Formats: sequence, C-alpha cells, structure tokens
Amino acid sequence: QVQLVESGGGSVQAGGSLRLSCTASGSTSPCLSMGWFRQAPGKEREGVAAVVRFWGATSTRYAESLAGRFTVSKDNGNTLNLQMNGLEPDDSAMYYCAAETSCRGWSAGIRQSDFRFWGQGTQITVSS
Repeated sequence: QVQLVESGGGSVQAGGSLRLSCTASGSTSPCLSMGWFRQAPGKEREGVAAVVRFWGATSTRYAESLAGRFTVSKDNGNTLNLQMNGLEPDDSAMYYCAAETSCRGWSAGIRQSDFRFWGQGTQITVSS
C-alpha cells in the first residue's frame, strides 16, 4: 500500500506562485509513476501533470492548457513537485497527488483510472 502526503497548498493572489510537493511511502517499485489532479467545486477532477515511468523510460505530461505555467518534476526518490506560476482564479481547486506502482504500458494523457493510490488533497485558492 502506498501512502501519499501532500504539502504546499495555500492562498495566493492572481499572478503569484505556489509549489506543491507529494511524497510517496511504502513502495520500492522501479515503475513508480506520480501525478497531480485537481477538482474545483462543481467540476470534474482533471489531470494537471504527471511523471510516468514505464519499461525503463520516463514521460512527463501536462494538461495542454497548463503547460508553460506549471512545471512538474520528480526527484530520484519518491517526491513529486509541482511548480505553479502565473496563477489565476480558475486554478483554485483541491489538488490531489496520485501514484501507481505497476510496471506496464501507459496510454496517452493523464487519467484518473491509471492511478490506484491517492492523497487527501491540498487546497489552492487564488484571489483576483
């Protein structure tokens, strides 16, 4: 079982920056993949960014609308970071970290169904 602990949420004014971190414990899998999702009130959860490992390769993925403002990175351990710049009020949401440990092929995109393990979420509020 993988446990995920998120940190770095908070409130910021539009145009500001925040950095989220998520540390996974309980896994020694060489195929640990991690991602960020977000869900705003009344909206569906959507993929934000992910670092996917499969068959010895690493793929970094972004939601198309966020690339350029958000940067995801994974250290050599089990920590996934999300640097968010130029934040907008529409970025306000609960941000969730997700992880998957199985060694398999991945389809394109960032899909909730690809991740089995989830954090509790951390709130981001951007004021105008």
